[in-house]
Amino acid sequence: EVQLVESGGGLVQPGGSLRLSCAASGFTFSNYVMSWVRQAPGKGREWVAGINSGGGSTYYADSVQGRFTISRDNAENTLYLQMNSLKPEDTAVYYCAKGPRGNYYRASWGQGTQVTVSS
Repeated sequence: EVQLVESGGGLVQPGGSLRLSCAASGFTFSNYVMSWVRQAPGKGREWVAGINSGGGSTYYADSVQGRFTISRDNAENTLYLQMNSLKPEDTAVYYCAKGPRGNYYRASWGQGTQVTVSS
């Protein structure tokens, strides 16, 4: 069974930082492009960042470019998202997903980790 379990979210002040983690199991993690996706209250899902299977290529939405860094540890089957200079508009539930921008997927969108940026 494929499992993607996010952690690391929380409440942070504008300008602060958080590091999200996604523990993957049930599939060969190192074979897959992975993405981070977020969903703000009342809005649709937004692709945030992607990384190729080996970790050597990364991609970002314009809204987070220069502030967020995606990385992965294939030995530990874990995906990361380092978020710096956080803004209130970054407030959302963050999910990791298999696949690249425009073609990401996961079986259920009910979990994720909440990030709230507020003073």
